[in-house]
Amino acid sequence: MLFTNLGRIVAFLALLSGILHVAGGLMIAAGVLGPEQAVLARYFGKSTTGAVIDRGLYAILFAITLGMTEISRSVRKT
Repeated sequence: MLFTNLGRIVAFLALLSGILHVAGGLMIAAGVLGPEQAVLARYFGKSTTGAVIDRGLYAILFAITLGMTEISRSVRKT
């Protein structure tokens, strides 16, 4: 049960981080937050908007995969 709860917490945090990375990357690409290179250097290091969005999508995929801990919770209840 400990690993199930820990997996749910990590999955939620990874999903939140992924959503913020994708949203931030799209906002930077659209120019909402200011000059692209300055904002990227400040918040995400020296990367491109595409790399930031890709990192966010990988985090979302990781969260979905880790969210499979719900299966262990439902198996345990039966």
